[in-house]
Amino acid sequence: MKNIFDIEQFHQFDNLGLIAREVVEGFITGLHRSPFHGFSVEFAEHRLYNQGESTKHIDWKLYARTDKLFIKQYEEETNLRCQIVIDTSSSMLFPYNKGDKHLRNKLAFSVYTAAALIYLLRKQRDAVGLTLFSDQIEFHAEPRLSSVNAELMYGKMAELIKPENARLRKNTNTTDVLHQIAENIHKRSLVIIFSDMIDSNKTDELFSALQHLRYNKHEVILYNVNDHSRELEFSFSNRPYKFVDLETGQTLKLNPFEVKKEYISSVRSYFENLKVKCGQYQIDLAEADINKDFKEVLLAYLVKRKRLF
Repeated sequence: MKNIFDIEQFHQFDNLGLIAREVVEGFITGLHRSPFHGFSVEFAEHRLYNQGESTKHIDWKLYARTDKLFIKQYEEETNLRCQIVIDTSSSMLFPYNKGDKHLRNKLAFSVYTAAALIYLLRKQRDAVGLTLFSDQIEFHAEPRLSSVNAELMYGKMAELIKPENARLRKNTNTTDVLHQIAENIHKRSLVIIFSDMIDSNKTDELFSALQHLRYNKHEVILYNVNDHSRELEFSFSNRPYKFVDLETGQTLKLNPFEVKKEYISSVRSYFENLKVKCGQYQIDLAEADINKDFKEVLLAYLVKRKRLF
């Protein structure tokens, strides 16, 4: 039987909200059986009535069943504001196979995980918004708890995982976009970023943009989305390959074994530096390997939320 977190089985559904619910409900069931069962993944739809309050929002049906007075909680009674940010540049299409009926890449993994987080956030009565970007902001929705906002976000993300919408040579400008997001989010929020963090030759500027988010008092979780086996370990067969830069179209023919040692050293150095900088700025950095399921990503979010409250 396939794992509920297996991306392969999602393609039979055309409803991202339904997929998100299935992922989260399966995740919650797993938590109850794990050492992490202490994490709260429930939300209060009601709170006890306090004497002297208006009786306007008392749930009388619940009173009839329990003989206790409870107040219904509404959208404005949210605990946390969260902005989910997804990198939609062409590098996120890796691994890219032209003609695929379904996307099985970094972007698809990010979309499914973000959809699950939106469902989980709303289940916890948290307001959630969405930003999609490449070399500019392509879509932005402010954090809200409304179902209309959720459906809008699911709809925008669903468009991203349609193979016919996959765009090559779509560049990224993570640095400028993160600066813009830091300025545009006016209330203190939790910012969750899904990106492969590939912004060539702009390492210092990228760190400056991340620092900008923290300077503006936002909490940040950065999910480094990657194909760990191929991108970090460079696990390819000992034969010639043609490597194509999905953002520029530049090609390079070589045998991976000839450059593997130097490549791995360079990549590890870059991400170790990223890890150190995130530690300095108190940014939570988590790897999101597309060859694994979503549990680790969702758990990293719960750990962060538990620390915030």
